[in-house]
Amino acid sequence: MERLWTPWRLAYVTNAGDQQSGCIFCAAHARADADPLIVHRGERTFVILNKYPYNNGHLMIVPHRHVGRLADLDSAELIEFATLAQVAERALGEAYNAHGFNMGLNLGKSAGAGVLDHVHLHVVPRWDGDTNFVSVLGETRVLPEELPATADRLREVFGRLVAG
Repeated sequence: MERLWTPWRLAYVTNAGDQQSGCIFCAAHARADADPLIVHRGERTFVILNKYPYNNGHLMIVPHRHVGRLADLDSAELIEFATLAQVAERALGEAYNAHGFNMGLNLGKSAGAGVLDHVHLHVVPRWDGDTNFVSVLGETRVLPEELPATADRLREVFGRLVAG
């Protein structure tokens, strides 16, 4: 029998790492540049890596302001939110040579939102054939790059794309 060791996921499967009270996005934003998962900060929104990603490069675009619905964003927030979705697509295409993307919003508990009251857009890079027996039968994801390396790779690309 083969074993896939992923010790960094113990906090996730035991919920030990998720005992934080309050909003995880507000807490990450408040840590200023100290949060290692934040890839880019805009004037009204920011881009953060998913702590428990579906694939390497799984990003979330989040408004600074704590709002629960896309309909509650003001025009300036919505424009930056959508613009960063475009930048995320370009950045992940460049940094990871993604073949496609899943992008989505889960608004409300009934829609599967893990964070109920702070709207965020998931941007997940995909590759032809990226679903294999481990994902299908073992309900396990194999991620070849650790989050700090992903953050470093994407910060450089985001910085260049947003500046240009």
